[in-house]
Amino acid sequence: MADRTEIRIHNKSDKPDNVIRNENEIIVECEEIEKELPRFLRGFFAYLKGNVLPMTRLAYLHDIRFFFRYLIDETDLTEAKNTSEIKASELNQVKAVDVNMFIDYCRNYKVETEKAVTYYSNDSKSLARKKSSVSVMFKYLYRDELVDKNITDGFDPIRVPKPGEKEIKALQDDEVMIMLDAVTTGEGLTQKEYGYWEKTKKRDKAILILFLTYGLRLSELQQLNVSSFNFNRGEFKIYRKRGKESIMPLNNSVTAVIHDYIDNERPSDAELAPEDKDALFLSLQGKRITQRQIRELVKKYTAIALNTTRKGGYSPHKLRATAATSLIGRGNSIFDVAALLDHEQVTTTQLYARQKMNVKRDLVKDMEWEEERLE
Repeated sequence: MADRTEIRIHNKSDKPDNVIRNENEIIVECEEIEKELPRFLRGFFAYLKGNVLPMTRLAYLHDIRFFFRYLIDETDLTEAKNTSEIKASELNQVKAVDVNMFIDYCRNYKVETEKAVTYYSNDSKSLARKKSSVSVMFKYLYRDELVDKNITDGFDPIRVPKPGEKEIKALQDDEVMIMLDAVTTGEGLTQKEYGYWEKTKKRDKAILILFLTYGLRLSELQQLNVSSFNFNRGEFKIYRKRGKESIMPLNNSVTAVIHDYIDNERPSDAELAPEDKDALFLSLQGKRITQRQIRELVKKYTAIALNTTRKGGYSPHKLRATAATSLIGRGNSIFDVAALLDHEQVTTTQLYARQKMNVKRDLVKDMEWEEERLE
């Protein structure tokens, strides 16, 4: 077996190596997809690279590759057998109605392989993004005179439900306490889970406390390093979306659980590979914990709090919602909460203010019509 190519980071920025590595992995994935697409889109690729965030660029490229596969597999608009063979002249024949039919196809479709048949279903938000991806591409093609008409005006609108139409899911304070009891004592875990818990309980508790205190995004927590924390100054640094840095203040609870984990459970640097020495949260294999592993542990402990199956447990994003509703429920300004959670619009934070279950319970507590009727 050939030796694996060594990956080196030559980093002169203020960002830690793991953040740079993650950004470059996204860029490499984008470049791999671009190789599967026609060469006449090179200018469009350059436009995406210079004007949108890496994750947005990756999402657009995924959507456009899927659109091209749709043209090949589901229409007679191209003679190409592979996505890279589609011609600009063939795209010039695509009409708005063809794109509208593609969006409608994306609502529900299936993919058959030798091993399985997978059914896919997309909500309005996902459809709107696919429409946006294809729209941006056709606008670019029209601007650079690769197609004769701007067909995007004929695309059907995708009506995305307004935020707040769905009940925001978040743990209540009593459920948070049950969850923290579980991670502290192991209560509610299966025998197999208990065995793992004995080795990771301090790590797991630190992860949950960070989510609950700051409403961190999954990527923000997963990228944390030991060097992210300055305990003398009582603060730590995180990297937000759009490459922003943010300094977060430490409180006593967070300081205590992080110290407890680092001092009493986390492996020493001598036991770790060079690329993992600075990683804060580690797997049992001594590697930086993955986002998937974090999701699984959060679902496990929230399932105990909710008294449901492991599959019914909450995602890390719902702990972000828990932090928001708890902060607002304690009387904090929505503007301050918006700043803590890095909401671009305070209207996003206002959604959590509307979803305070304790307020709803208080409102109906004294409205016991049946009890009054029986008195």
